[in-house]
Amino acid sequence: MPKIDEKDKKILDILMSNSRTPYTDIAQRLDVSEGTVRKRIKRLEDEGVIREYTIDIDPSKLGYRSVTLLGLDTEPENYFDAINALDSLEEVRWVAKSTGDHMIMAEIWTKDDAQLCRLIEEKICTINGVKRICPAIILTKMK
Repeated sequence: MPKIDEKDKKILDILMSNSRTPYTDIAQRLDVSEGTVRKRIKRLEDEGVIREYTIDIDPSKLGYRSVTLLGLDTEPENYFDAINALDSLEEVRWVAKSTGDHMIMAEIWTKDDAQLCRLIEEKICTINGVKRICPAIILTKMK
């Protein structure tokens, strides 16, 4: 388990807010040198605390009017095949193994509700072993 101190946590908070924050800005906010920030971030990357840098895209700006969280349950013997089948669909942004109400969760972006219905009926329902599909359309993302 990596050792994470308060300065590391502050660096991570800043990067989670904006992963493009310059090292000099982080250093100034923490009252340390830019070299210290650079070394700490490198260590956090090497230890796997920071796995990647990403962007947060507004799907509606790209023409996607329907963003859906999909809960999916399968027959146990089809579990991994269903995950792979979902992952291969262009509209699926991410897939996760889960516990709780559903075995698998996925985020889906479609141009509209009609495209979502076609995707569910023609592709997702036809995945071998699917027992239950529970879509939840996101109205507004708050955070």
